[in-house]
Amino acid sequence: MRKSIRFSPYCIILAMMVTCVSFMTTAQERTDAKLAQTGLKFLSIGVSARQAALADAFTAVDGNSVSQFYNPAGMARLDGTADVSIGSVNWIADIKHHHASIALKAGDLGVFGLAFQYADYGKIEATILANNSQGFLDIGTIKPNAYSVSLGYARALTDKFSIGGNVKYVRQDLGVGTTEASYIGDAGSVTGATLVGQNKNALDVIAFDFGLIYQTGYKSLNLGMAVRNFAREVKYQKESFQLPLAFRIGVSMNVLDFVEFDATQHSLLVTVDAEHPRDFPEQMKVGLEYVFMNLVAARIGYVGPADEHSLSYGLGIQYKQFSVDYALTPFGVFNEVQRFSVRFGF
Repeated sequence: MRKSIRFSPYCIILAMMVTCVSFMTTAQERTDAKLAQTGLKFLSIGVSARQAALADAFTAVDGNSVSQFYNPAGMARLDGTADVSIGSVNWIADIKHHHASIALKAGDLGVFGLAFQYADYGKIEATILANNSQGFLDIGTIKPNAYSVSLGYARALTDKFSIGGNVKYVRQDLGVGTTEASYIGDAGSVTGATLVGQNKNALDVIAFDFGLIYQTGYKSLNLGMAVRNFAREVKYQKESFQLPLAFRIGVSMNVLDFVEFDATQHSLLVTVDAEHPRDFPEQMKVGLEYVFMNLVAARIGYVGPADEHSLSYGLGIQYKQFSVDYALTPFGVFNEVQRFSVRFGF
């Protein structure tokens, strides 16, 4: 008589964690050598208030259109026919981030998504060296910015296994720079030098995200994996750099499944991510979300190790498929980061 071998969810979780720790350890030396060596970092900033309040630990959570910014497989089990999200982030150094996303269910074909992210770096007064009393000359104002537009797709291959991916166009414009400084007198005339040469500091690139989510069937336990910002190297003039590639695995579960609670009255989501970024030491991210009567949500998240920010807090109000969320992240010597987002589905 043959006996079938069954692996418990705990074995699966343990195997994933061991794999993650091994991956982090072997990659540590390479990572340390490349700290702060990537560009287009706006792609790494969490855009949604709910996810940010959970420390962006959202890899293993079935979500909505916002999942395109975290793990595109999360929108495979979309509630309803469509989902829309918009939001804004007051980032450090007066940088503003805005996002918008939409997901549409196409029956058995899966779920299609469109997402947009924009970073406004503010205004910078540009100057060049000049042979005048000030020693410089104003040449105008530059407005550096960056944005990405992505097309996403997700599908539930079985009742437990979902996959998803994005292809996105990314562009960053840092304004016009000078390649040859002229010496200009007080009257504004060029004094014995050639005219100023200028070049546009702008670039674009195609990047990819992909991920999966596995519903174990053990209560509400989910496992997830995602890779974000996979792309070629890019450069402005001379130095090339890479995008902020990141690999994550995660687990999530409503831990009140273990006790006698009415699921319509209370839920307590616990979600944990382990992240290996290209340009930063490995991090663990933990989020807790308590929801009362499917109306009010309170959230807290922790990231470690972190230089400036470790804790995040947030609140949310939801009614059916409409929700408003807010998140606050203390950021050390910088200003607090605030996020606000609105989501609705139908």
